[in-house]
Amino acid sequence: MRALTKTLVGFTAAVGIAAGTLAGAGAATAADTAGASQAAVGAQAAILATQNFGLSSQQAKNVQCFLRGAPARYTGDIDGQLGTNSWKAMQRHLKEYWNYNDDIDGDPGANTIRALQRMLAFGWDYNDSIDGKAGTNTKAAFKRFANEMSVFYPC
Repeated sequence: MRALTKTLVGFTAAVGIAAGTLAGAGAATAADTAGASQAAVGAQAAILATQNFGLSSQQAKNVQCFLRGAPARYTGDIDGQLGTNSWKAMQRHLKEYWNYNDDIDGDPGANTIRALQRMLAFGWDYNDSIDGKAGTNTKAAFKRFANEMSVFYPC
C-alpha cells in the first residue's frame, strides 16, 4: 500500500509541475491521494475475499483441481480458499459452457451464481430457481459437485 501511495503522490506532483501549480499540490493533495488509495485498496480487498459457499477446505481444493483444466486455466495455489483467482477460473469455465456473459472479474456475484446454478442443475441435482442467490440448495449442489471432482480431477 505504501508503494501505491508513493506512486500516486509522485503522479500528483508530476501533474502539478506540468500544470505549474506544484505549490497547490502540497500536503492536502498528498493526503487526499493517500485517502483515495486506501479506499481503492479497501475495494480491492473486498473483491479478493474468499467465498467458498459452504464448501470445506478439502472440497474447495477439489474445485481448484478441477479448474486447472482448459478453459478455466487456474494456476493459483491449491489452498482450499476460493478467492479471486479461483472465481476468475470458474467464470472462464462458466463462460465457455454455461452461458456466463459477464466480466471475468473474480467476483462471484449474481450472474456468476446463475451460471453456476445452470451447471449444477445439469448433473448435481440442483432443482431450484436459477435466481443468482447462493441459497441452501445451491450450496448443497456445489458440495456434490466438489465431492465428485475429487474422483475425476485428483490433485
